[in-house]
Amino acid sequence: MTTGERLPHLDALSEAQKDELIRHLWDDLRSQRAQCRELEQRLTGLECRTAIASEPERPLLTELRNRGGKKRPTTAASSAKVRLGSGLGLLRSGLVLGALVFGALALTVDQGIGWFQNQRLEQKRLASLQLHQAAFAGLLVELVKVAYEADGQSYRLTMAMKNLDPEHPIYVMLSPVRVFEQSGLVWKEVPARAASGQAAGVIKLTDRHTYETVFEPNLKDWTELMPGYMHIRLANNRLISQRSEPDDDIVERNDRYYVYLKPHGADDEAIRKRMKYPGEPPVYIPMPPH
Repeated sequence: MTTGERLPHLDALSEAQKDELIRHLWDDLRSQRAQCRELEQRLTGLECRTAIASEPERPLLTELRNRGGKKRPTTAASSAKVRLGSGLGLLRSGLVLGALVFGALALTVDQGIGWFQNQRLEQKRLASLQLHQAAFAGLLVELVKVAYEADGQSYRLTMAMKNLDPEHPIYVMLSPVRVFEQSGLVWKEVPARAASGQAAGVIKLTDRHTYETVFEPNLKDWTELMPGYMHIRLANNRLISQRSEPDDDIVERNDRYYVYLKPHGADDEAIRKRMKYPGEPPVYIPMPPH
């Protein structure tokens, strides 16, 4: 390549062509500098042989020295620096492009993680709603009856649970029923136990299940809200899940029931007169929660 040729546009060259162009420029620079030094030496020798010592320096020699020693190397070096700088600019552009691609990928991954977390939270929320629906609206609990025990002191409580959606079993962990008797303005707990052969545990409930509790209201100073009847509160707590081996998918359901309970050996005739109740007074009278 000669100095008269026009340099091609750097963006149109490949990396190998850019390297070849730099090598050609460097070769041209070295060749021109060698020619300038040779010409300078020849002119200096000629002047030493023909010129008078006091003769001023010839303008042609000065010009050649300036052009050979300063201008040409500077121009070539500047061209090389410009082209090398352009290459670094391309490199820097590649790094910027890589950073943009990396940032886009990171943003995509972050959005994906956020979507996945939102999906998990939504699934967990729906599962919790379904569990609460099954534990409260889908589970019917009722007090069946309260009857005298043969010992003349205790009572047998019968309760039932029913799954209203038999196609979807629920698992219920029963706790012993606790019994309280009102005395004055306070509730005092009285002895209670599961009936013989019935132990607290987990029950797979698909339809209806009954369970019994034997209790003994033994307070002497019981409160008489209804003539001739004790005021009794029954507390039944349950842990409910839709899986046999749950993790945190468990809900607790607490139910309270109130009854008026006729004591053993009560005077039915006196109760009928006081209450104006026709027929034999029942052993218990259920009351709504209060």
